[in-house]
Amino acid sequence: MTPKGLFIVVSAPSGAGKSSICQRLLALCPEMQFSVSYTSRPPRPNEVDGQDYHFISREAFQTRIAQGEFVEWVENFNHYYGTSLRQMNETLAQGADLLLDIEPRGAKTVKENFKDGVFVFVLPPSLEELGDRLKKRGHESDEAIQTRFSQAASEIKEVSWYDYSIFNDDLDTAVSQLRAIYLAEKCRTGRLAHKINRLLSSM
Repeated sequence: MTPKGLFIVVSAPSGAGKSSICQRLLALCPEMQFSVSYTSRPPRPNEVDGQDYHFISREAFQTRIAQGEFVEWVENFNHYYGTSLRQMNETLAQGADLLLDIEPRGAKTVKENFKDGVFVFVLPPSLEELGDRLKKRGHESDEAIQTRFSQAASEIKEVSWYDYSIFNDDLDTAVSQLRAIYLAEKCRTGRLAHKINRLLSSM
């Protein structure tokens, strides 16, 4: 029987650098797959359908909600975001490890439904630095940036129930810390029970 895969949920407020950290981790750990979320928002420049998100219409998203297809979904800044329950279950059942990029409300729902996940929150060095990063992204209005900044302050308060926290004041260090969490979790005795039992049965 194939051991179930490990999944890590990474959350952060907008502008904390979560996407960059996740991309770097996936490059370092090719055995890990990225959970491609669904969204009703239009693609941003350089985003690829099926790679960054599954981009679908608002109506199609609502239909999937009604059919119970998402393990979690939220409406954020007037757009829907959600994780496919079927895709998540199939990937883990095949023994593959999975990285999920989910905001705190969705992450909490996943935690309620899957007890064996690992939950990591990425924090900015300071609120001032976070504000600067949001402004430098350059594709949103001042009003949208202020809305994101206000929500970020609220989301940071959710950090207390996460298993691990990473301060992203240096990208290389933050990536190394997330990779260390992943490798350590892979070595938990409970996750290695199948190998341990096989060794013990040969004695």
